[in-house]
Amino acid sequence: MFRKMRRFNQQLSLSESIEILEKGKTGVLAVLGDNGYPYAVPLNYVYENGKIYFHCAKAGHKISALQNCEKVSFCVIDKDDVSAEEITTYFRSVIVFGKAEILTEKEDIMKAARILGLKYCKNADFIDREIRHFMSTLCCVKISVEHMTGKQAKELVPKTEF
Repeated sequence: MFRKMRRFNQQLSLSESIEILEKGKTGVLAVLGDNGYPYAVPLNYVYENGKIYFHCAKAGHKISALQNCEKVSFCVIDKDDVSAEEITTYFRSVIVFGKAEILTEKEDIMKAARILGLKYCKNADFIDREIRHFMSTLCCVKISVEHMTGKQAKELVPKTEF
């Protein structure tokens, strides 16, 4: 169903890919936008147990696109060092494919908002107060990961001894 990576020797392990998702702060969500055009938008997120969570407004391009098509792609860049002298980029990134669900149950929204908030602010009391304060306008989305690949520049692939 999903393509195999062409340059498989540059593929990161599943655990390395998950580590990138866990420590990353910003990813780019790609959806099928208006008139069949792709729409990609950067956003803050949290990864937990095979799911990606983010919050957003209850209306707009992103939500309309998710209501029309649940299939999404999400990319996180861990390393992006351009070497002008070598005319190359030392990169490490992960791309996720999955299905997005706009959460509707209050309990699910609160859970998603809490784990997202705690990723960026360790003050649980503050996070809980903010969630209660904004609950009526809060929209959270869960992406269930179906396929994930991580890739790194060939120059970063560990050399093995023979």
